[in-house]
Amino acid sequence: MCPIWRLLVHLSLLSVPSAPHKQPWRGLAEAHMDRPALARIIAQGLMKHNAEGRIQNLRLMDSLNASGQMAPGMVGRLINGMNLQQQQESSANITNIQLDYSGIRMSFHKEWFSANILLEFDIDLRLSFNNKIIKTHASMNLVVEFWLEKDEFGRRHLVIGNCSVEPSSIHTTVLTEDISPKMKHFLRNFREKVAKVIPHLVESQVCPLISEILRQLDVKLLKSLMEQAAAHKFNQL
Repeated sequence: MCPIWRLLVHLSLLSVPSAPHKQPWRGLAEAHMDRPALARIIAQGLMKHNAEGRIQNLRLMDSLNASGQMAPGMVGRLINGMNLQQQQESSANITNIQLDYSGIRMSFHKEWFSANILLEFDIDLRLSFNNKIIKTHASMNLVVEFWLEKDEFGRRHLVIGNCSVEPSSIHTTVLTEDISPKMKHFLRNFREKVAKVIPHLVESQVCPLISEILRQLDVKLLKSLMEQAAAHKFNQL
């Protein structure tokens, strides 16, 4: 494990009240912790790797076109008469992105953990024929699961499980007012298509970063973090 991550882990351990984990977990309900050390480590790692900048640099319009989500039937009358250059000058840019670093929620049961990360941003849509920017706000939760698993020799190793945007957490809202009726129809379709494409784009940027952050942690230290968090939560019951 690299020195900087070792330092971050040790500092996080110092900030969590120590308590022996002597009693078994009571019940199967998941427990939520307030800003545990592991959440801070994930947040620091995402900031270090500039997760927000990576998402903001996503070429959303290109992704929509490549996926076939921006089919002619969707834009229909809006792009009739537009030449190729005008179509290429249209854009959909991600702006005002905010990863809720301080609000990362951790859930755990024994040696199984999950992290829930809220992500919000605006999408500035500009169609070249009217040069007007239409702003849409989007929000979603990304959840990553991971756990410690023993091999045949009894040695623990980290397993990264599912990392994905929760479909039910995806919400989009048009912020721009004074929209014409035909633009409202277009935007309704645009929001539906964005909701299908953007989760995969976000996952492609954030999930590998989280996996890298967690894999740089020593398994023994990660186990210690889990025990510290469980003991801290148990003492609060």
